Amino acid sequence: MTDTALAGASTDEAAPKRPARTARPAAKPHGQWKVDGTAPLNANETWKQEDNGLNVRERIESVYSKHGFDSIDATDLHGRFRWWGLYTQRKPGIDGGKTATLEPHELEDKYFMLRIRIDGGALTTEQLRVIGQISVDFARGSADLTDRQNIQLHWIRVEDMPEIWHRLESVGLSTTEACGDVPRVILGSPVAGIAKDEIIDPTPLINELAERFIGDPELANLPRKYKTAITGHPSQDVVHEINDFGLVGMVHPELGVGYDLWVGGALSTNPMLAKRLGAFVKPEEAAEVWLGVTSIFRDYGYRRMRTKARLKFLLADWGPEKFRQILEDEYLGFKLADGPAAPKPSTPGDHVGIHEQKDGKFFIGATPLAGRLSGSQLVKLADTLEAHGSFRLRTTPHQKVVVLDVAKEQVEPLVAELDFLGLSARPSVFRRGTIACTGIEFCKLAIVETKVTAATAVAELERRLADLTESKQLPQALSLHINGCPNSCARIQTADIGLKGMMLPTPDGDPTPGFQVHLGGGLASSDREEAGLGRTVRGLKVYVEDLPDYVERVVRKFVADRAEGQTFAEWAHAADEGDLQ
Repeated sequence: MTDTALAGASTDEAAPKRPARTARPAAKPHGQWKVDGTAPLNANETWKQEDNGLNVRERIESVYSKHGFDSIDATDLHGRFRWWGLYTQRKPGIDGGKTATLEPHELEDKYFMLRIRIDGGALTTEQLRVIGQISVDFARGSADLTDRQNIQLHWIRVEDMPEIWHRLESVGLSTTEACGDVPRVILGSPVAGIAKDEIIDPTPLINELAERFIGDPELANLPRKYKTAITGHPSQDVVHEINDFGLVGMVHPELGVGYDLWVGGALSTNPMLAKRLGAFVKPEEAAEVWLGVTSIFRDYGYRRMRTKARLKFLLADWGPEKFRQILEDEYLGFKLADGPAAPKPSTPGDHVGIHEQKDGKFFIGATPLAGRLSGSQLVKLADTLEAHGSFRLRTTPHQKVVVLDVAKEQVEPLVAELDFLGLSARPSVFRRGTIACTGIEFCKLAIVETKVTAATAVAELERRLADLTESKQLPQALSLHINGCPNSCARIQTADIGLKGMMLPTPDGDPTPGFQVHLGGGLASSDREEAGLGRTVRGLKVYVEDLPDYVERVVRKFVADRAEGQTFAEWAHAADEGDLQ
């Protein structure tokens, strides 16, 4: 035995016995295809690999539409149908207290909610009329504008889907990948190609992405949903900070016009705002950059737990620098130029009102009430626009409609006609700023009603706060976002007043619908330098029936206490909790 060994032995003998260390369990794999392999780690990943969601359309057309709802395979029904814009809707009469306790098949009706995909929000009046008539013929007249520029129908039967697809596709529309773990609708500036102050027209890029990649099986199995927003307008009008992939038009001091790249935004129950990668994207690079970021999500996104499967979690772990390096080294094969941030927006991004186009004609932004319309309204809207010489319109990420190409002499007559149809080009502050998700009327995840609640609140606030309107003490913009559950489809954390649906206790012990209140959130706008999430105050919850009372109270407090030039969001973050109750 060597001296060293002897020394070691004697030391071991003299030392007290230590308890054996317990080996740490190996970290569980995240299910990243490029790290852990493609073996599925949960039931969702299993059925997605067994049969691509895009394949279900053939079964809908050849089997399910012929044999009815009861013939639908359960995995197709609750999984792959989403790849074609179809969700089962909520069975009427089930209260919000049962949302979390019932199984999907107990909550669902034998009807579907159908999302019509409208990339960039671009529609012709012919397309609008077709959607409206589908609503009248097959959807009991339902038609909601979503805050993702889609139009959503309800009461759809699987038996009618072949005819619905035939009608949509005959005018260049589709429902392909309107839902599911796929690249969903591409948000685009509603004034792309027509605004006088536009930096770059993103229409060619949006069209290229839709034509090349939507419906591509190689990108039809992502870890979870994937949202894109692209704008070339200085108002930054596509809520890019809460999308997985965002491009914001800007002018590089040396390279000219292009885009600032943002990645990894999403809200839901764990909100995270997108991060700038500090990269400038030339127009000719943009499609490949989108493909690269999307492919990173496919290959490195977390697939083991669906609650961690959004791109935001990968970005949070990697950080922007590593994400950019992986994008450039593994997916692009070239370095992106560094670039500064786009300037702060100087105008509102909802485009409400009357604005001159670059060709001398006008566009008119008008708002329905919380996105709620009907099929007959859509048909009448198409007829009305054509009668006034307009054949194009856009939906917006703010549940608005923008009518394009209106001659000067037609502006005021058309504004009057729009108002008659329930679309206001000169809305009140509250009508302009209120958006609402689908709510308990149709959504299986919802806990409270939203659309009627929104309409009631707007009407009451217009009446109660008329004195502040007349004295011009109200701010020009004040956002009220109403969501039926915690998932934040209505972007509650980025509203001046955001409302998250929940069941609240009552003195007699029976829970009743209400909201948790978020205050002072917002995205980059003419009123704020950058996006920020709203503030929650412990114990600040409001019953549905008390909502107008609460909003009136907090708005009057703001008007009375605000400093010169202070916005509602600034006041809400600075105010004492007692002032927000």
